[in-house]
Amino acid sequence: MIKTRLTELLGIDHPIGLGGMGSVNSPALTAAVSEAGGLGAIGGSHLNGDQMKAAIQGIRALTRKPFAVNFLIFESNPDAFEVAIAERPPVIAYAWPRKEQDLKPWFDRAHAIGAKITFMASSVFDAQRAADAGADVIIAQGTEGGGHVSWIASIALTPMIVDACPGVPVMAAGGIADGRGLAAALALGADGALLGTRFLASEESPLHPNFKRAIVESDGHDTVLTEIPDLASGTVWPGSMSRARRNRFIERWSGREWQIRNMRAEIFAGVLEARKRGDAEEAPLSFGQDAGLVHDIPRAAEIVARIAAEAEEILAKRLPALVKR
Repeated sequence: MIKTRLTELLGIDHPIGLGGMGSVNSPALTAAVSEAGGLGAIGGSHLNGDQMKAAIQGIRALTRKPFAVNFLIFESNPDAFEVAIAERPPVIAYAWPRKEQDLKPWFDRAHAIGAKITFMASSVFDAQRAADAGADVIIAQGTEGGGHVSWIASIALTPMIVDACPGVPVMAAGGIADGRGLAAALALGADGALLGTRFLASEESPLHPNFKRAIVESDGHDTVLTEIPDLASGTVWPGSMSRARRNRFIERWSGREWQIRNMRAEIFAGVLEARKRGDAEEAPLSFGQDAGLVHDIPRAAEIVARIAAEAEEILAKRLPALVKR
């Protein structure tokens, strides 16, 4: 079993985490990852207070293991945040502040209830800012990942942040879908890995089956960094682009972003209808380049076990065999 500063700090068996993806909230998926020995997470920013309480209680009904609640600092429902603080989750995960927002008040609220703090950083500047404010874990998020990302790949960003924040455990995120990715993250100096796309294609994932199949069928080359999903939803994320599948919806509006602003309500209504019917061509679908490594839709516990076992085999057998003394 792989033991790192991360597993010791968070009280988990495997240095594997689930990204707190707000668009695919599922207590069942969160609990499944935690129960398997990883760190499950649920996105809290777009929930109201009642939904937040139900989500946390739903997770606790399925597992007693540690889990995280994720909040976007630039855009979070205050009611949901207050409910989360009252419910005292073991970990609070933060991401995407605006540059003028002070991190310390957010971190202090979490530490006051005994929660550990993870912070997602897409640059060394953001990582150092979070470390100075008291983050317990930094997540180095590379541009290969799905959804909202910045510009640096995880293979470069991870060791940069490890070097810049030597006293804080780091998780690598972006482009990781199997044990090889976890082993590579550990070799880069990280203490674990955070995965999103791999868990989207799991039995417990609430994604429509058509969207899960789109991930499995992807060759990893069919994504694009774009503002189109955000323009359609009317949400501007600070300093990021969205990595989404290059489907008919994205192709139709590429180069016509100005027109989305004029027709936003109409376009977004169509997006919501497409999501309901599981139309993988007419709804934005966020997933990472590592979709090319995803070939099935197993249970989340199997994903955790596979990744841990493969990484252990690489670290214990394959890599040591390469060193000649």
